[in-house]
Amino acid sequence: MDRPRFQDPQVSLYELAADDILVVCPRCGGRAVNAARPTGSRWVASWPRRLTCAACGYAAAWEPAGATSVWGGPADPFFGGPLWLRTECCGGRVLWAFNRRHLDILGGFVGAKLRERGPGPGGLTLVARLPAWMTAAKHRAEILRAVDRLRAMLEN
Repeated sequence: MDRPRFQDPQVSLYELAADDILVVCPRCGGRAVNAARPTGSRWVASWPRRLTCAACGYAAAWEPAGATSVWGGPADPFFGGPLWLRTECCGGRVLWAFNRRHLDILGGFVGAKLRERGPGPGGLTLVARLPAWMTAAKHRAEILRAVDRLRAMLEN
């Protein structure tokens, strides 16, 4: 039987923020989109952002000048609200993703029995920085069920 393989795509959490981040609308609780407005800078975390909700018309802007961003949890690093793609699993821990690309990387990594680091130095990649509970084989089935729940949220 072939074992599924996963090779680290060598992307960081910051790079994933170049794509739209799905968040909970602070006004109506529906799905809102935090979209980057790219500038000449390669540093995605310094790009201005726009938060919009198609359901209620909510809109907000984030500018890097004088603002801070907080990374590494189930909250929007720019506006601070909860991420749309988040669910509990593995004894009360929270599995979260910014968007479909992030979710696909997590699902691919967790589902693979053979995990390869990739060609370059990988110390700062998303995959290299995953918490131990996500890399443990004993949580594989539960995390994959949680990934499926989050994928279902993308379809609604």
